[in-house]
Amino acid sequence: MIRNAFIMKLKPGCVDEYKRRHDNIWPELAAELRAAGISDYSIFLDEHTLTLFAVQKLTENNTAARLPASPIMRKWWEYMAPLMETNPDNSPVTRPLKEVFHLD
Repeated sequence: MIRNAFIMKLKPGCVDEYKRRHDNIWPELAAELRAAGISDYSIFLDEHTLTLFAVQKLTENNTAARLPASPIMRKWWEYMAPLMETNPDNSPVTRPLKEVFHLD
């Protein structure tokens, strides 16, 4: 299992709506993430900086790199774009994090 972590950034005033949308994640998106080999996916919020910290587990043979081509993923990005810092294709601006410690 691969642990993957990254950060994203919310726009001011969007915390409640971001949470509401994730509380009601589309079942077809959740299925797409699982099919790509993603599990145990959590997103945490630093309320002072509006930084989102995401951590997920990936299977060794995951296909997460193919998700940007998925129509449901692109639709979700478009839906979430007003709430977050995004790239020109509406994907969230992400910065990968390097694991420096792990305790099992």
